[in-house]
Amino acid sequence: MATDRTCMSAGQQSSFLLRATLLYMLLCSPQHVRSDSDEAVLTEWEIWKSINGINYEERDDMQRRAIWEENHRMINDHNQGFLTGKRPFSMGMNKYGDLTGQEYRVLQGAVMNAQFVKRGKEVSARRLRYNARKSEAGFVDYRNMGYVTEVKDQGYCGSCWAFSTTGAIEGQIVKKTGQLLSLSEQNLVDCSRPYGTHGCSGAWMASAYDYVLSNGLQTTDSYPYTSVDTQPCFYDSRLAVAHIKDYRFIPQGDEQALADAVATIGPITVAIDADHASFLFYSSGIYDEPNCDPNRLSHAVLLVGYGSEEGQDYWIIKNSWGSSWGEGGYMRIIRNGSNTCGIASYALYPIL
Repeated sequence: MATDRTCMSAGQQSSFLLRATLLYMLLCSPQHVRSDSDEAVLTEWEIWKSINGINYEERDDMQRRAIWEENHRMINDHNQGFLTGKRPFSMGMNKYGDLTGQEYRVLQGAVMNAQFVKRGKEVSARRLRYNARKSEAGFVDYRNMGYVTEVKDQGYCGSCWAFSTTGAIEGQIVKKTGQLLSLSEQNLVDCSRPYGTHGCSGAWMASAYDYVLSNGLQTTDSYPYTSVDTQPCFYDSRLAVAHIKDYRFIPQGDEQALADAVATIGPITVAIDADHASFLFYSSGIYDEPNCDPNRLSHAVLLVGYGSEEGQDYWIIKNSWGSSWGEGGYMRIIRNGSNTCGIASYALYPIL
């Protein structure tokens, strides 16, 4: 888990190639030279709809195109700053290009204030530090260690909390048994409401852990994901493959304790402030949103590692918006001790 100089060098090369490619697209490609014209933008709009399998009636098409064009301009403006080195990450058009702000918030669940959230038992920061000193890893990536399942897609449902929960349990099962199982998010969406969750309208992950603690969890194969919260609970305890004994919170706002937990425990369930267009359209690089609020948490993700590139430390998070978002479904977010976007405000892990 020590820092891999070869990997860092490859990352620098990748960043350079990305900037060069974007520069070519903006300055050299005939289509992008004409991108301000109605004809070129209309063509891109039609291509985008075709790629994403979208069709609208004429009136809806005009409204959606207006939203898409505004996002298109915002992304291009941002990437000009990325090309000149003024911004550390790039943005890109994706399948969410014509969503309104309210529709985007559905993907996140509910915006909550971390200062008023019910928390459970905390692990000792001192204990985490003591255990982490044995390795002092400068680079941790559980994707390379077989702890992480494929990138999943929550669809148009604010069930991110379920994916963040299953991801951490999946990692602990690997750590304990060596077996990687894909656990059922739909099991949580359908069955954990009595424990304080709200299906596609969001939830705190501790409530999901409470459900698993009392019941157990099936695999994705035996309880497939449907992206809706209107069906009854089909949980069958005979098919449960995951059980937990308890869970622990990381001391609130403590990035060092969080890093120590990642290094010594495994993937961690976290909540962040993702209520920004820069997050929705993140494409690559180290994410740094100056308007992020560490107390305004809106989205749950899985923290799977950390590292450093060109002297800048970062976290690695796994999202649940499919592999076409971000860096193959993942994001690197700045790690600077200031609890950026609240990544250490609500962090917890299961105990098997």
